[in-house]
Amino acid sequence: MKINAESVKSVLKTVLSLFLGLLIIWAMYRNTDMGELWEIVQSANFGVIAVSLVFGLLGNTIRGLRWELFVNSLGYHPPRASIVNATLGNYAVNFVLPRAGDIWRCGVVSKYDKIPFSKTLETFLVDKVVDVVAGLLVVFVSVALYIDFFVSYFQNNPQFAVNVSGIFSSVWVYVILGALLLIVVLLLTVLRKKNFMVKITDFFNTVKYDLKLIGKMKEKWRIIIYTILLWFCFYLYFYICFYAFDFTRDLGPLAGLIVFAMTNIGISVPVQGGIGPWHFMVISSLLILGVAENQALAFAGAVFTIQSVWQILYGLFGVIAMPYVKRENQDIYGKNI
Repeated sequence: MKINAESVKSVLKTVLSLFLGLLIIWAMYRNTDMGELWEIVQSANFGVIAVSLVFGLLGNTIRGLRWELFVNSLGYHPPRASIVNATLGNYAVNFVLPRAGDIWRCGVVSKYDKIPFSKTLETFLVDKVVDVVAGLLVVFVSVALYIDFFVSYFQNNPQFAVNVSGIFSSVWVYVILGALLLIVVLLLTVLRKKNFMVKITDFFNTVKYDLKLIGKMKEKWRIIIYTILLWFCFYLYFYICFYAFDFTRDLGPLAGLIVFAMTNIGISVPVQGGIGPWHFMVISSLLILGVAENQALAFAGAVFTIQSVWQILYGLFGVIAMPYVKRENQDIYGKNI
């Protein structure tokens, strides 16, 4: 049987990223009394956590509605249920392979709703940029409101500064940057008339045109409203869980915003569902806020597990529902603006 090199590479990437996440969790929990940890978890108010789950689903549904606006701006009008289900399914697929859900989301809408993959990908990337900007704003606002916390955080976690300085002091970084610059120069000069470069140029010209269409869309105010609403939902999705435990209940909404901002840094690491980095960010942040280590470990473990199962469940629903969305007599192809 012939082994596909790309498949092997994909499997190795999945296994290695999962191994990294599990290694981080093992390092944090290896000296923990699991009996004591379980007692802390059992003392939680799971009804409160259940309420928080509603906001997680609502936030990702709004994310789907926002993506729909970008898709519509290019003249395509797939059923709303298709866009929302693809967005929800995105998160279930991400647990199988880091970031694969993003490509799956674009591919499945392209397949069922007959929209060119390049168009779904373009709109997804624009949607992603909006979220990156919003996520950075959450971090900046939390830093501005509670600068002392972040000073303490980096003092208690000096490895971050060491790692960053290590990256910029490595000669290989500059060798790679120089090589990339040389490749770009060659592509734009010596190789610019080659067939593959002509196709790449045409693709970017199309992207440029489509971005102009998106920029002219009349629903910009809805993009802003949806973005504010979905990030507020994600904040509540996390912060409401503070009220499920006695040791986090009185920390307050600002503390919740700070830890929430740190979780968004954690999930940016390409590991399935943020396993490991998410835990590290939550635990280290709660420790600085005065929560005992075992309590911080119990909070991170319980909240992450419950929310992950929830994301997988509604994500699987989105995956399964995609083929059954009613598409007959739908105005999928609108007129370009």
